[in-house]
Amino acid sequence: MRSTTIVHAAGGVISRQRRNGRIEVLLIHRPQRRDWTFPKGKLERGETHEECALREVEEETGLMCALGLELPSTSHTDGKGRLKLVRYWMMYPTSGVAGPRNEVDAVQWLSIEQAAGILTYPRDCELLASFATFQGRIAGQGRIAGAAS
Repeated sequence: MRSTTIVHAAGGVISRQRRNGRIEVLLIHRPQRRDWTFPKGKLERGETHEECALREVEEETGLMCALGLELPSTSHTDGKGRLKLVRYWMMYPTSGVAGPRNEVDAVQWLSIEQAAGILTYPRDCELLASFATFQGRIAGQGRIAGAAS
């Protein structure tokens, strides 16, 4: 039986633009779940979704980031039968060096196409497709999201 409890979480799709113009996203690997995904985690008491997303990204990747546009949320039933609702934002590194932290044992910068082939969960592939669409719209407006001015 599914619980009526909703677990709120937040995370980010971190991206960077290479000198050749190619956009890359950062994926994390969690050994206990044997998955490749985006950094995310549960809200702490009194924390906003935005604060949670930035904190979790820093805790799992070592990167401090700036928030961009909010992406579509994802949801799934967690291992305890609870509905988990995750809000995501486009994010851009402002400081730090990407590396595994806490329950993460690897991080990897990948092209959108490469990431689509590695992500473990279909919901993450859908999130990546939304990111790519949003990124294309921003680029079409004459500016690249996350690019230094």
